[in-house]
Order: sequence, then C-alpha cells, then structure tokens
Amino acid sequence: MSNADFEKILNTSDEWIVTRTGMKERRYAPPEMASSDLATRAARHALERAGLEPADIDCFIVATVTPDYHFPATACIVASNLGVVGKAAFDIEIACSGFIYELPMAASFVRAGVFRRVMIIGVETLSRILNMEDRSTAILFGDGAGAAIVERVEASRDGFLSSELGADGNAPEMLYLPAGGSREPLTQTGIADKRDKVHMAGREVFKYAVTKMVETSLQVLERAHLTTDDVTWMIPHQANLRIMEAAAKRLNIPRERIVVNIEKYGNTSSASIPIALSETIEAGVLRKGDIILFTGFGGGLSWGSVAWRWDA
Repeated sequence: MSNADFEKILNTSDEWIVTRTGMKERRYAPPEMASSDLATRAARHALERAGLEPADIDCFIVATVTPDYHFPATACIVASNLGVVGKAAFDIEIACSGFIYELPMAASFVRAGVFRRVMIIGVETLSRILNMEDRSTAILFGDGAGAAIVERVEASRDGFLSSELGADGNAPEMLYLPAGGSREPLTQTGIADKRDKVHMAGREVFKYAVTKMVETSLQVLERAHLTTDDVTWMIPHQANLRIMEAAAKRLNIPRERIVVNIEKYGNTSSASIPIALSETIEAGVLRKGDIILFTGFGGGLSWGSVAWRWDA
C-alpha cells in the first residue's frame, strides 16, 4: 500500500506522509491470511535460519493485538501449524511494545531452567482494524510478522544484559481500539461509528514515546555498565521516523547506527523490531559481540528497552 494509493482515497500526498512519518509503503495481508498464517511463516524462517525443527522449541509466545480470535491464543494455532502439540503456548497483548516484553520473558524462562528454547513472535494484521477514512491513523500501519528463538547457552555467552519495562494505564484512549471488549461490547452503532478501529492522539503519543524511549534506554545501559558509545546498533520500534531520530539524537547515537526500515513497512506494531532484526542479520552487518539496544513504545501506554550482546 503505497503513498500513491493513499492519495487516491484520502486528502493527502506523498510529500505530506514522508515528511511526517518517513513512510513510503506498507504491506497488507490478503483477506484469507490471518495473523497465525503470517506468524507461522516467520516461525519457519527462524527455524530454518537456526537449523532447528519445530519440535526443538519448548514454548511459543506470540505478541499481537490482532489475534485470529479472542481465544484460543494465536500461539496455540501457530504451534499446531508447525506440527507441534503438547508444548507451552500463549499470547501477550501489549501492542507495539510486544517484542520488547517478550525478550526478557523468554530470557527469564531460559535462565530459570523452565525451557531450553523459546520462540517469540511479533505479528500484526493491523489493516483489519484501520479506519481508512482517518488520515491520521490509516497511513501509519502495516501488516507483518517476525520471529526469534532464545535458547540456553553457557553463562559466559549469555547475551541478555539488562531490560526496563513500564506501563501507564491512566489514559488508554491515547492509543486504543474502543469497542469489542468487555468495557464496550461491539454493536451495530459502534461499527457505524468506527469504534472497532484504531483511535490515537498522535501528538501526545509522539511526546510520550520519545521521552520514554530515551529514559529506558539510558536505564538499561546503566544497568549493563554501558554507555551509548558502546551501542553498535540501535533497533527501535518503527513507529515514526521523527520519533526514532528524536530519541537517537537525545541519546547521541549516530544515524548510521540506527536500523530503519519504516519506509518499506510502516508501523507493524509488535512485528517491527523482529523484522528489523531479521533484515539486519540478512544484511550481514551484525558481528559477534555487537551491543544491540532494542527500544520501543506502544499502547497501554507501554514502553521498554533491552540491551543485548549478539552471539551468533
């Protein structure tokens, strides 16, 4: 879905969108494809890259706000698609912060000896919950999925350095989907009023996002006894190019060390960081010992950062 496509249906232009978001394209899944289908593709890709079989995974965690169903968990369906039955599988719903929350969760499971290998997936089909008459949100979001496998290693090779997670539920209306839950069950009136679509207070979210991404990034680096000079790659949630650049500037991290692919995919919520990580691996620029700073912000409101030493 290119900016030119939006020019045909909204009062907007390519220049307007690029200037404010950095986005040029996004991908929409076809009608017959659900979140579990996208997640299964990403899972197979991760397994192939790791040289593992589905049965080698002990736990499947899916982060999504666009599950196949309210229940069962999309993770259960993904595991079944992979031919795995009897392993732990569950979802988390924390919007764009999903992968940031999954990383320390998986690392904790592995460190505690609960599981040997945990697959974490971020997946969204946000095109299904967009109001295509609302320029402020319709242009932002795309569909996608990314997966990673966290496995047990010798203590000296432990890559998980530190994390900081947070949330503030005092103002959910800043970024939320109003109808369809127990607070506001979906009705015909709600559908007519687009209450089943994404609503966002963009300006307020922008300010909050930059502040929290900077705060948590500094906290995780301090906990890991690192500084921003030690960061090899900053892989932020791909929400908005201006948000990423503003946060990096405050952290004094050069633009060439920030992984950015927002121009191709838009904001894919919980999928954005694992997609960016996957493309960084494919580019062949990650080196053993590189320090990666993952940072993001999303609905909840929620936020977090993770410091990770690459060892692959």
